[in-house]
Amino acid sequence: MKRSLSILALTGTLAVGGLVGYELNARTTPATAVTQTAPDTNLSADSRTQGQMVPAASTYDGGRARTESEANTVQVVKDRQDGLVYVSVKESSAGSAQAQLRQRLQQQLPFSLPDDGSGQAQTGTGSGFFVTSSGDIITNNHVVEGASEITVRLHGDKTEYRAKVVARAPDFDLALIRAEGLPAGAARPIPLGDSDQLDVGLKAVAMGAPFGLDFSVSEGIISSLERRVPVGTKGVEQSVIQTDAAINPGNSGGPLLDSAGQVIGVNTQILTGGSGQSAGVGFAIPVNTVKKLLPQLQAGKGGVIQTPTLGVQFTDLSVLSEQQRGQANLPAQGALIQEVAPNSPAAAAGLQGGTTSGLQLNAPSGTQGSADALSTDGDIITAVDGQPISEGDDLRRAIIGKRIGDRVKLTVQRAGKTRTVDVTLSAFSFPTSNQ
Repeated sequence: MKRSLSILALTGTLAVGGLVGYELNARTTPATAVTQTAPDTNLSADSRTQGQMVPAASTYDGGRARTESEANTVQVVKDRQDGLVYVSVKESSAGSAQAQLRQRLQQQLPFSLPDDGSGQAQTGTGSGFFVTSSGDIITNNHVVEGASEITVRLHGDKTEYRAKVVARAPDFDLALIRAEGLPAGAARPIPLGDSDQLDVGLKAVAMGAPFGLDFSVSEGIISSLERRVPVGTKGVEQSVIQTDAAINPGNSGGPLLDSAGQVIGVNTQILTGGSGQSAGVGFAIPVNTVKKLLPQLQAGKGGVIQTPTLGVQFTDLSVLSEQQRGQANLPAQGALIQEVAPNSPAAAAGLQGGTTSGLQLNAPSGTQGSADALSTDGDIITAVDGQPISEGDDLRRAIIGKRIGDRVKLTVQRAGKTRTVDVTLSAFSFPTSNQ
């Protein structure tokens, strides 16, 4: 049975429940040609290359009317189609360790690989794209997580090649796989752009295999650059690119391109409104996240890139009412620590959790721990490296964006006094699954 793997099933709200206690070339000629070449490694791509506005004049090619925008899209697709990869994964059986792992992941990530009851090997499909001429491929972690076998096919070629996982970054929903036995010159890397230089309204071209349909292209615009949605296995809200280019299950891991033919994002999620299909709201992981992680992924040797953990459970004060905060003499914003895990980075730095049930409440959104009582005498983290915490996810994003071994300065309030605490981050794991 074949199904398209995807996180593409968010159905109404993208809010993640409260207290997760962790760490947490320039076109100067008409756009009928894209002259940029694809280097072996994309980290050197000109990060400030921007497409320019061109007149929507019509040209005629064999009786076919084409606007400049249409000609640009056609050229981008022709130039980059050989960098697209179709990814298939297989589990040995429904009862295998890999299948059980994928089942656990399904409880965290809403992608679908239903069990048909046969106990036979199940397969799923996704997309990816070459980032080096040696055969390195970027895709989504949720496409390959737990797979016992990975094969890839290239555009216009039915030959299947085995691929292996080089490394995964589950907390960013990214993975690097490497194709084996490719003919010389078969891997055509797509250059990586700069997602920090994007503007709302710019063209976005998505390539992939939605619903297993090889080589499908859709076009739209960048709809928003202000969106944050839960990404990765920890569900930390991270900045994403929103596009109205049609993205569907099977597009996961495929490239989102700009009018210069550069990758600006990795397609990962859609907001469906309950339909399970594209509703014109798709999300892509910004390519600068890929560029930041690529050296670690290439050196991964089959491992997992871990993100650091602070080791606390906390309450987001911004979700409490003004009356509740006033009752307990709490500030309007910050992360009120409920518990500090033993042997965690937070514990080593001397942070303290609450000891008393100082506030009775009815399990407000954003609270973890007791459903009816909130400890109010724990430390309150108000800033990370000088950046104020306006909501709980600010703390999560700040920590997950660091590397193991990094030191952070936390601004902490305790008993009405403010101090700075230095914390050395590590890959701490909570003693229970309730994080």
